[in-house]
Amino acid sequence: MDERTRRIGVNEAMFREVNERVREVNDTFAVVTGQVSIVCECGNASCVERLSLTAEEYESLRSEPNRFAIAPGHAGPSDVEHVIAEHDGWDLVRKAPGGPANLARATDPRET
Repeated sequence: MDERTRRIGVNEAMFREVNERVREVNDTFAVVTGQVSIVCECGNASCVERLSLTAEEYESLRSEPNRFAIAPGHAGPSDVEHVIAEHDGWDLVRKAPGGPANLARATDPRET
């Protein structure tokens, strides 16, 4: 895996970790609003765009460690990830097989 691919993956993993850490707060608000608010999990370390998902969408997203929620248009290069679904205000990406997917699994906060 080249340095660019590794850096994108590490940045995305960092935002996923942030979103998991605020999960308890999101769970509380989801009871009232039906929505959870997360930070875009794209590979751009300076991106702080907020995304709104239902609690069910968030749990579905997290059911596979090689998937991330990003703002529309924030997908990385095709050798790193692919948009697999477009939702209202956010896109679902899956990491490319090999190094990108392996890094996503290795940094999954639900598995460590």
